Amino acid sequence: MKTRLDCLSCFLNMTLSGVRSARPGEDAVHEQVVKAWAAGFSQADLEKSPPELAGQFFRESSHLMGGIDVFKKAKDEANSRVLELLPEIRQMVLDSEEPLLAALGVSIIGNYMDCAVADEFDWEDELEHLERDIDPALFKEFLNRIDNSGNLLILGDNAGEIGLDTILVSLMRDRGIEVTYAVRGARILNDATIEDAETVGMTDVCEVVTSGVDTPGTVLSRCSGEFLQRLEKAGTVLSKGQGNFEALWGNFPGIYYAFKVKCPVVAEVTGSPVRTSLFCREDNR
Repeated sequence: MKTRLDCLSCFLNMTLSGVRSARPGEDAVHEQVVKAWAAGFSQADLEKSPPELAGQFFRESSHLMGGIDVFKKAKDEANSRVLELLPEIRQMVLDSEEPLLAALGVSIIGNYMDCAVADEFDWEDELEHLERDIDPALFKEFLNRIDNSGNLLILGDNAGEIGLDTILVSLMRDRGIEVTYAVRGARILNDATIEDAETVGMTDVCEVVTSGVDTPGTVLSRCSGEFLQRLEKAGTVLSKGQGNFEALWGNFPGIYYAFKVKCPVVAEVTGSPVRTSLFCREDNR
C-alpha cells in the first residue's frame, strides 16, 4: 500500500505525542523532532508504504530523542492491562458457541491498543459483538486451509494486543496446528518485541521469532533472510494489525488479514468503514 498525503499529518501527530510523553517538558527536543520529520516529507518517496516511511523517519531522528524507547511506558501499561483482563476474556471465548471465531474477534479488538489511535473505544460494546464484521465463509476457508497445511504463521502487531493473541494461539495449538508467532526485530512505536512476547506468555504457548524489521509493519525489504524463508514456506499466514496490512497489501498475495480499520485512508483502500473489525484476504498465491 502506498503512502497517501493524509498519512504525513498522522505521522507528525503520532511522533509529537510519543516524544512529549517520553521527554515531558523538553519543548526544544519536541520541536527538533517534529521539524526533522517535516523536513523529511519534502524528500519522501510516497511509493513506499506508510510503515516503511515511518521506520525511515524514526531511524533518521532517533539521535534527537536520545535513543530512548519512546513508547515503553505505553507498551508496559498495555501489557499489564491485558494480563488483568485475560482470564475473564479467555473464559468468555471458551464459553462462546464458536470459540475460535470469538478468539479471532478478541484478537482484532486488541488491535485498538495502538499509540497511533487517539480516540477511546468501548471495550464492553466491542466484546458483545465479537464476530459482527467477520465473514463466516472466509473464516471457514481460513480454518480449512490451516487444517490442510497443519501450520500457521502469525505476524504480530502491538504490545497488549499480543496478550489477547495468546487465546487464539492456544486454541489453534489445541486443534493440532503448529503455530509460529512473529514479532518486530527492534523496538518501534508500541509494536511487540520478544520482550513483550515473554511478558504476556506468548513464548510459553508457541514458537516466537522475529521478522527482523525495525519498522511498524512487516516491510519485506527490512525482514531478515531467515524470516523471508519462513514466510515463503508457511502454509497459512495471518497478518495482525493495520501496520502489517499497510506494509504487505499488494506485495504478498495470499495472506489473511485481521485488524481494526483505524483511519480514512485504509477505509478507502479496503472499502470498509473506520472501526470495522476486518478479516480479509488478498488474492490466493
